[in-house]
Amino acid sequence: MMQRKKAIFLQAVCGAVVGALTVRFGRLALAIIPALAYDPALLAHHRYVVPAIPWVLFSMYWEFAAKDAAAAKSSETKISRGVHVFLANVALLLEIAPIRGLGRFLPPTSLSLALGVAVEASGLFLAIWARRALGRNWSGEISIKVEHQLVRSGPYKLLRHPIYTGLLAMYAGAALVTGTWLAILGLAMAAFAYWRKIRLEEENLNVAFGAEYDAYRRETWALVPGLF
Repeated sequence: MMQRKKAIFLQAVCGAVVGALTVRFGRLALAIIPALAYDPALLAHHRYVVPAIPWVLFSMYWEFAAKDAAAAKSSETKISRGVHVFLANVALLLEIAPIRGLGRFLPPTSLSLALGVAVEASGLFLAIWARRALGRNWSGEISIKVEHQLVRSGPYKLLRHPIYTGLLAMYAGAALVTGTWLAILGLAMAAFAYWRKIRLEEENLNVAFGAEYDAYRRETWALVPGLF
């Protein structure tokens, strides 16, 4: 009983110390870097929460669907996977963080909110549709599955990476909702992350499927029909 009281007391003390340091150094950081100050336009209408909702739904579905994926025969290194995860998560944080950042390119309006959510929802739908089309061939990391098949049905009839198209649309929608230049920076970071992943993934699939994949590349687009 005495040990439990001591543990509670130490936790309370540590919490108080951490809180005091956070307040003190948080104010110091704001004084040095004004861009870290909260953005009242985002906080007033909780706009920083809205673009996170489709991402939460996306994460929940992906976690559920990942259970049906086939075992990997080969995959990218943990470092390579870590680089992508880091870039993608920092990009999302830049988009939804309720801070002043670099200012805004779009004023917060009901129209921009509705448009951004619509773009996010469209991207979420495309990503889930493409994930279902892949079935057991899907993997979060760049890999070749046991009995891997080259899927050309659903959105894969036109696009080689429709999941990434959907995800980048979700990033773009989030940028429209928040309307900050920091979100544009996050979108650019996400675009780089998926450009890198596409390059590595296509090299991997070309090794696995050879002439079949080369023909598929000539007949389709990577992300956007008629553009890229």
